[in-house]
Amino acid sequence: MPAKAAKAVTVKAAKPESRLAMVRRARRINRELAEVYPYAHPELDFRNPFELLVATVLSAQTTDLRVNQTTPALFAKYPTPEDMAAAVPEELEEIIRPTGFFRMKAKSLMGLSAALRDNFGGNVPGRLADLVTLPGVGRKTANVVLGNAFGVPGITVDTHFGRLVRRWKWTAATDPEKVEAEICAIFPKSEWTMLSHRVVFHGRRVCHSQRPACGACPIAPLCPAYGEGETDPEKAKKLLKYEMGGHPGQRLSPPPDYPGRPALPLGSAG
Repeated sequence: MPAKAAKAVTVKAAKPESRLAMVRRARRINRELAEVYPYAHPELDFRNPFELLVATVLSAQTTDLRVNQTTPALFAKYPTPEDMAAAVPEELEEIIRPTGFFRMKAKSLMGLSAALRDNFGGNVPGRLADLVTLPGVGRKTANVVLGNAFGVPGITVDTHFGRLVRRWKWTAATDPEKVEAEICAIFPKSEWTMLSHRVVFHGRRVCHSQRPACGACPIAPLCPAYGEGETDPEKAKKLLKYEMGGHPGQRLSPPPDYPGRPALPLGSAG
C-alpha cells in the first residue's frame, strides 16, 4: 500500500497591519512617550543658535556628553562665528580633540563660521535651505537647529531615531531623508520636534541597540519587536540608563524640569 500522505499543518499567519492601524499605533506610542518623558529635550548644552549648530556638528560619531564636556572651553575661546573663523586650526583641533575626528570637524567649524560671517552677517539662518549650504551641515543638523533654536518643526533622523522607527514598523526605509519623509507623513507638523526628542530619549534610556530593556519598557504592549531584548522586569531594570536608571544625564546644564542629575565636567572624578 502506498504510504499515507502526511497531514498538512496549517500555520495561521499574522494579519498584516493596515496603514491606518500603524498610524494609530504610532500616534499612541508618541502620546505614551510624552507621558514618560515630559521633560524630553535636546541633550546638547547651548545658549544660542551658534552654540547649538557647533555642538551638533561636533556630536557626530561621539556622545552628547563628550560634546557638552568639550564646548565650555571651546565657546570661552571662540564665542562668535567671527572668532571661530579666525581660529588657528591647530589650537581649535586641540580643544575639540576629545570629540574625535577633530581635524575634519575643525575644518567644518571654521568653514561654517566663515560662511556665517561672510554670507549671513554673523548670524545662524533660520531656514533649512540656507543651513544646508554651510560646510558640515546636513538635514539632520539643520533640523536640530531649526527645531530647538528657532521653533521650526522638524524630524531629526539620527541613529537612535532610525533604529527605533524601524523596530516599531513605522518605516522600513534606511535612507535618512526617506525615513524623515515617511515619519513626517504619520504625525502632524506640530509634533515633529518633540517626537524626535521622545524617540531619541527612549532609544538612549530603554530601547538600546543591543539588549533593549523590554521588560521595563512602558510601551511594550505596542511594540512589534517586544522580546528582542530582556523581558524579565528585574533584569530589564538593570539595563536602564541615565535618569531612568538613577544615573546622571548627558547635559552639564540640563533644563530646570529635568528630573535627573547633571553630568560631570570633563576630567572630573566620580
